[in-house]
Amino acid sequence: MSMKKKGLGRGLSALLDDPATDITTSNNDQPTPGSGPVPARPSNPIGMVPIAQIEANPFQPRTHFSEEALLELAQSIKELGVIQPVTLRKMGYDRYQLISGERRFRASQLAGLEEVPAYVRIANDEAMLEMALVENIQREELDAIEVAISFQRLVDEVKLTQEQLSEKVGKDRTTVTNYLRLLRLPPEIQLGLRQRTIGMGHARALIAIADPAKQVELYQRIVSSQLSVRQVEELARAAVVKGPRGASAGSPVRLNKDLSKLLAQHFGTRVVVKQNTEGKGRIEIPFKSEDELRKILAVIKD
Repeated sequence: MSMKKKGLGRGLSALLDDPATDITTSNNDQPTPGSGPVPARPSNPIGMVPIAQIEANPFQPRTHFSEEALLELAQSIKELGVIQPVTLRKMGYDRYQLISGERRFRASQLAGLEEVPAYVRIANDEAMLEMALVENIQREELDAIEVAISFQRLVDEVKLTQEQLSEKVGKDRTTVTNYLRLLRLPPEIQLGLRQRTIGMGHARALIAIADPAKQVELYQRIVSSQLSVRQVEELARAAVVKGPRGASAGSPVRLNKDLSKLLAQHFGTRVVVKQNTEGKGRIEIPFKSEDELRKILAVIKD
């Protein structure tokens, strides 16, 4: 059985592997009138580019860089140099823009370097956005909300379906769906995720509660009482079964719909709850392939 290769995502890897986009070894610059001949590029696949000619990536999804970590990387660069080249796109004569490697770029500035090793590629804005997001999702330690925002931008701005998105970032569709649902949570809870006060398991349980006020109330209990994910799941299930004032939600039909919705959110697929007049019934989780069945099993084991 072949194993799925985990890489940079087809958006980024396609750019890096495509020789048509590699201008590091070619002389594609056109001289401006009267400026004289354009200097030839190095013959090796990596060129040294002056830091002063590089500008930041406007599509960078990461909003926070640890100053301590940057200083540690800068010290390593002083001693060993930049081991992994950054990736740039050509913007014009002697002007480049980062595609990936912003931590290395910033640390190189702190280390006092005047130039950095770089791959130089050609990319339009949409490709730039896709590559920056995919590369950062897979290489940087983004918090859960930064990942969710990156996923949403790929859906909204690059027009990817969730299936295409899951293929590009090397994650199953259920994982992608769970990240996107985080953006429905109240700002207070999203901040807790960004600060890692709570984890993804806590957040997934909170999403099952429809009332934002109840979500925040339970979130505050998680923080104050250090509740486990399992405890939160049990409390969330109880909140779903009860009405807004704590009374019974009423008819079996309403309970079945609530349970179907909760399970569908948990498994990332349609779930059918059937119940007869005696209260007996069954839960059905339809699947279309062995791969979908394996994903359901993985969620159960999680």
